[in-house]
Amino acid sequence: MNAMLETPELPAVFDGVKLAAVAAVLYVIVRCLNLKSPTAPPELIYQDSALARFLLKSCPLLTKEYIPPLIWGKSGHIQTALYGKMGRVRSPHPYGLRKYLTMPDGATATFDLFEPQSEHCIGEDVTMVICPGIANHSEKQYIRTFVDYAQKNGYRCAVLNHLGALPNIELTSPRMFTYGCTWEFGAMVNHIKKTYPQTQLVVVGFSLGGNIVCKYLGESQANQERVLCCVSVCQGYSALRAQETFMQWDQCRRFYNFLMADNMKKIILSHR
Repeated sequence: MNAMLETPELPAVFDGVKLAAVAAVLYVIVRCLNLKSPTAPPELIYQDSALARFLLKSCPLLTKEYIPPLIWGKSGHIQTALYGKMGRVRSPHPYGLRKYLTMPDGATATFDLFEPQSEHCIGEDVTMVICPGIANHSEKQYIRTFVDYAQKNGYRCAVLNHLGALPNIELTSPRMFTYGCTWEFGAMVNHIKKTYPQTQLVVVGFSLGGNIVCKYLGESQANQERVLCCVSVCQGYSALRAQETFMQWDQCRRFYNFLMADNMKKIILSHR
C-alpha cells in the first residue's frame, strides 16, 4: 500500500524540457536586450579643420566609449519605452509664449518662444531655432527637456510647431506639414531675426526636423546669415530607402511603422 502511494519519479525528459525552456527564455532576453553587443566609442566622420579640432577639444565625450546602464541600457526599444513612461513624470515644463504667423496661403504657423534663464557663457545673445521630429511640437517631452536644459545654459529657444500637429490649433488652409516644406520654419527664423537683430542663431533639427533645417539652409545663402552652426539629430537621409526598411520585421521596424502611421492618421482625421 505504501509503495502505491509513493509519488513516481518525474521522467528525465521533463527535466530536459524545462532546461530547454529556460535556455530559450535566456536567449530571447539576451537578444532583446542586446547584452552581447560590444560597447565602443562613436565613429566620427569629419573634415580636418580648425572648427573640427576645436569641437573635439571642447567635447571630449565624443571620443569616449559609451557605457550604457546595466541590463537594459543596450536596448533601444526598452530605452524608448522607459522614457515614454518616465518622461511624463519627470519631464520639465518650461514656460514659453506662443506666437502666430500668417503664411501667404492663409495657413497659420505657430512656434513657442522661451527666454533664457541665465547669461550665456560667452556673454552674447544666442537663440536656438528648433524643428521637432515628425508630427511633433513644443509640448513633447524630449523637446521640453531639451529646451529646459538650453534655457538654463543661457540660450533663447524658438520651437516650431509642425503645421497641424497641435490638437488645439485648427488648420486655416488645406495643407499640413510635409517632409519638404520649409515655409513655416523659415517664417519663424525671419521673425526671430527681426525681433532680435543682435542675436546669433544655432539651428537644431530632430529626425524629420533635421531634414527640414538642412534643406532650409541649403535653399539660399541668405538663410545662413547669422547662423553659428546647425545640429541635425537622428536625421533620415533617404525617405524611399527608409520606407523599404520600415516594412521589415527585423528590430520591430514594422511595429514602429504602424505606430507612426497610426499617429499620422489621427492627425489627418482630426482636421477632416
